[in-house]
Amino acid sequence: MNIESKFINGLRYTDDETIDVVQMVLCGKINKDLVKLIECEGGNAVGLCGIDGNMLVSEKINDDEFDYGYVGKVKEVNIKPIDDIISKGYIPVIAPLGVAENGDVLNINADTAAAQIAIALKAEKFILLTDVQGIMKDYKDENSLISAVNIKEIEQLKKDGIISGGMIPKVDCCIEAVKGNVTRTHIIDGRVPHSILIEMLSDEGIGTMITL
Repeated sequence: MNIESKFINGLRYTDDETIDVVQMVLCGKINKDLVKLIECEGGNAVGLCGIDGNMLVSEKINDDEFDYGYVGKVKEVNIKPIDDIISKGYIPVIAPLGVAENGDVLNINADTAAAQIAIALKAEKFILLTDVQGIMKDYKDENSLISAVNIKEIEQLKKDGIISGGMIPKVDCCIEAVKGNVTRTHIIDGRVPHSILIEMLSDEGIGTMITL
């Protein structure tokens, strides 16, 4: 659509034009594609977004140094629409858009939205799928996976440059989730077939587990 992408501190700058595209793509095509894939595998899914039922009440990120546009953070999660869907036997697929008190639609970082939903649901596990094995001591060495780490060790790993770039917000979301009483959080490789089942059902698990 000839709209140039602009990122500030890892967040997509979202102006009036971009927020319309975000809403169309995330709530429309991507959400419904995921619903379709689940149903093709025999599941029952319903596509939602954070606007539905006032699920993700949000506010703009205000920063004295940077203007992010219509990018928000979650203030409150209304879990009733999620609980209602689950109670009927459906898997909720939730697009990470929030709504401000003045009615503005806000673009929410997907990992952040997922962590806040996990906390609100009092989830036992919070699993982030990404395109690496997990936290790696050396990203070039596939045998250097850190399989488990507690939040006390995280800051040193950041200082050492082991946790850097796009892994930082994912790790921070896991920390927020465990501090919010989610028992275990995991960063796993979504490229591996059945990676969630491997994590959930095997003794050795997969990826990196982050705990208190």
